[in-house]
Amino acid sequence: MIYEFSDLTLDLDRHLLTRGGQPIKLTKLSFKALQALVQAAPALISHDELMDQVWGPKRVITPDNLSQRMKTLRQSLGDDPNQPIYIEGMRGEGYRLVPEVKIQSAQASSGSSSGSSRRALSLRFIVSLVVLAWALGYIAFDKYVLDPVEDEQIAQTARHQGHAATLTESHADKSIAVLPFDNRSNREEDQFFTDGMHDELLAAISNIRSMKVTSRTSVMGYRDTTKKIPQIAQELGVEHILEGGIQRSGNQVRINVQLIDAATDEHLWAEIYDRELTAANLFAVQSEITKKIADALQAELTTDEQRRIDARPTDNLQAYELYLRGRYLWQRRGDQNIRHAITLFEQATVLDPQFARAWSSLAATHFTLPDYSDAPRSEHYPLAASAARKALAQDDSIAEAYATLGGLADMDGKWSEAETLFLLAITNESMDSTAHLWYGEHLVRLGRLDDALEEGMIAYQLDPLHPGTNALLGWIYFYQNDTSNTMKYAAAAWELGHASGLYFQAWMNLRIGEFDRAVGFAEQWDELEAESSDNPLTLKLFIEAKIDAAKRPLLLDMLEEQEAIDVFQILYTDYVIFDRIDDAYRWTAMARDLEGFHRNNFVWLLWQSDMAPFRQDPRFAALVTELGMVDYWREYGWPDVCQPSGDSVICK
Repeated sequence: MIYEFSDLTLDLDRHLLTRGGQPIKLTKLSFKALQALVQAAPALISHDELMDQVWGPKRVITPDNLSQRMKTLRQSLGDDPNQPIYIEGMRGEGYRLVPEVKIQSAQASSGSSSGSSRRALSLRFIVSLVVLAWALGYIAFDKYVLDPVEDEQIAQTARHQGHAATLTESHADKSIAVLPFDNRSNREEDQFFTDGMHDELLAAISNIRSMKVTSRTSVMGYRDTTKKIPQIAQELGVEHILEGGIQRSGNQVRINVQLIDAATDEHLWAEIYDRELTAANLFAVQSEITKKIADALQAELTTDEQRRIDARPTDNLQAYELYLRGRYLWQRRGDQNIRHAITLFEQATVLDPQFARAWSSLAATHFTLPDYSDAPRSEHYPLAASAARKALAQDDSIAEAYATLGGLADMDGKWSEAETLFLLAITNESMDSTAHLWYGEHLVRLGRLDDALEEGMIAYQLDPLHPGTNALLGWIYFYQNDTSNTMKYAAAAWELGHASGLYFQAWMNLRIGEFDRAVGFAEQWDELEAESSDNPLTLKLFIEAKIDAAKRPLLLDMLEEQEAIDVFQILYTDYVIFDRIDDAYRWTAMARDLEGFHRNNFVWLLWQSDMAPFRQDPRFAALVTELGMVDYWREYGWPDVCQPSGDSVICK
């Protein structure tokens, strides 16, 4: 079908927008948005309906994501939101297409294009089946610290309040934060169990796609907080809070929880569970709590969600406790924590070889260990892949396992395989913020910054206090030369403990002429880098050489003395600072032969605004073709700054 409106022509069969016969590049999501507006014209299309058509009804999208998408689409069309000629926004309602739309039948010549699209779809479907088949082939109660009478009084009051609230309120906003549980055993050795149960319950609730659930990273900052419930809810952007406590004693456990309406600070529901400490009982309590919350918030459960909630990952209590200890350590990262977690997950899989979550966690720890230590990737990546496959052989719905395999595929430059795996992760657990984060990083590597920003914003909405998510948004805005947003997310990333926040702020301050601040941030970055590297080529030296031409010879001399140079330093030294494109390509070729080179780290550099002349060089097309990126782009979409040109590619 072909639509004509104003001076534009939209060909759905060829997935093409043209003006005067010249193509206008749109990302996949922008094309979907324009298609929805055109097909609805002249009627207004609401925000909710537009988000459903562009992202699908099961994706976690907010009005901010939609506003960003419409801003991008308008920029592509050359439209002014203040005086629109194409797209008009109605505040609080939706959007509509301004010009009249005329419909034509698709030309016969588009048949070959349709055939090509069908072949691409078939290939994508086959890849998905291959991945799934590959994965499936691997095949006496002590006294409590909290007064039991007080517990029961709280529960009785909450039951009464909650029943009345359920009868009188619709709970249209199904947003919730699960605050860290209190360890009421007052024994440090039980903290892992308390945190583990909290995390497991949080994961179970997150599987309900109609609910917005704040992730672990964001809620853990409220452990032992003195803030009131309404303030916490406002800071996290939710309408409901779940809090509770856990106490172990011998072979018994007490779990008490209460669901609170943040607006009224009243209990909607509360319960106390006194149980014998067995794996079956723990999973039964988790299942019941999850269902009670869903019922209180009137969240309808699908058959698949019901199955997930009722699942019992293992019947072996010892294996489950080892798993909880491992997750407790892995969440804290660091060399020794991750190594200890690997040992615990290995022990759990020995006790129960069918414990899929333990296998998945083992895969994730092997995958992340090289980033926090000197552990060789060549040793741990194969172990990560093996463990992820074993996890999927037991349970083919675990997002973490798919995401880990996607990350491994990225490291090998298997871009299409990585895309399929990340999408499988998100399809299975759309509320998994890590899957969206890692997929966003994947899209940055491939130059799809606009789409990466969408994934980054989804991850941010799910987990606004995650350092990696803020760092990802900082990278994207840094590459897009957006000073304000780069500074915003860079500062947040650094405040949350991600060192790249210093890096962004150093370069961005350099760009805007704040030289003293740029040097200051560079010095802080160098202090951190000095803890793990003795490389004399510091960020401060680069920054100062860019500011003062008299310092460039010193940097050049030091450069010539290095036997192996980090790819970041190669491109920034030879291109960004000295505008020497020939040397940049020469060093790029040499770097790819260095031991330990990983193309996913290298391609990350290609898309910042300063690299435009490097991309415009004819050698760039050969480089990205050799790296396998052009084949990926033809199947999944082109970078924001590139377009196809025959069998090659042209970038700006």
